[in-house]
Amino acid sequence: MGILVLLVWLGCWQAPQTTQAAEKTYVIGTDVTYAPFEFADKNNKYIGIDIDLMNAVAKAEGFKVQIKPLGFNAAVQALEARQIDGVIAGMTITPERQAKLAMSDPYYKSGASMAVSAKNKSIKSLADLRGKRVALKTGTAAADYALRLKKKYGFTTVTFDDSNNMYDDVRTGNSDACFDDLPVLQYAIATGLDLKIIGKPGKTGSYGFATNKDNPDHLDQKFNAGLKKVRASGEYKKIVAKYLGNGSAADQKAKNAAVQENDRSFIGLLKANWGTLMGGLQETLIVTLIAIILRQLSG
Repeated sequence: MGILVLLVWLGCWQAPQTTQAAEKTYVIGTDVTYAPFEFADKNNKYIGIDIDLMNAVAKAEGFKVQIKPLGFNAAVQALEARQIDGVIAGMTITPERQAKLAMSDPYYKSGASMAVSAKNKSIKSLADLRGKRVALKTGTAAADYALRLKKKYGFTTVTFDDSNNMYDDVRTGNSDACFDDLPVLQYAIATGLDLKIIGKPGKTGSYGFATNKDNPDHLDQKFNAGLKKVRASGEYKKIVAKYLGNGSAADQKAKNAAVQENDRSFIGLLKANWGTLMGGLQETLIVTLIAIILRQLSG
């Protein structure tokens, strides 16, 4: 103990230093319902291409992220108000956004498509939209694409803050059609949404990660560097394949068919008819119980 005091007094001893600085955590805003890019699983955990990619980039560049599901518009507004550090939410890179925000290199190429109810037989092309009502998701490239066509094809529009409400408006017949990015529609339809895609997709551009231009940590550059590493390692392809297979709906359709086939198995039939079975069992138990009581009373 005396030697330690002496070393401190002489200035020859320093407290042990940590070998690695703590990783910085960035708050990243995202959408709430934009499968397969971001959506909540059955445990209310957010997953999807954007979420997995953001985590992979963060790991490659040595920082951490806190994913904050806010909704598309709210996430962009929170970024501009500097309440969060970045946004990854299927955001198309546009000159307007590049003028306000620092956009990363493109990480996914997309296009906008029109969808109608699976039962709709009257709408076969854009020309059939005249006089019809079209549902759009606020602030998206697909909505911008539809608005550019609005005057030419003579339809009216209604806007929603999330994809699920937009789809429901078409499913229930309140709107005749909707526009969304092709992979999003493919995934939703392949996993059970009763809509169908009409026509070929229109070009809308590519997705990018967004942050503020003057962010001191140059988070956009960190994202670009991490994206290159994730692509080079093959992890990027694995992430996309996990949700989209070969880039179309084929893989999801196969998985969906497998689920349906499983539902035809004994367990699937049991699950499907559980309510009926339990109802019948309840009636049988009641009848048996009454018979026992009457027997006891008569005895």
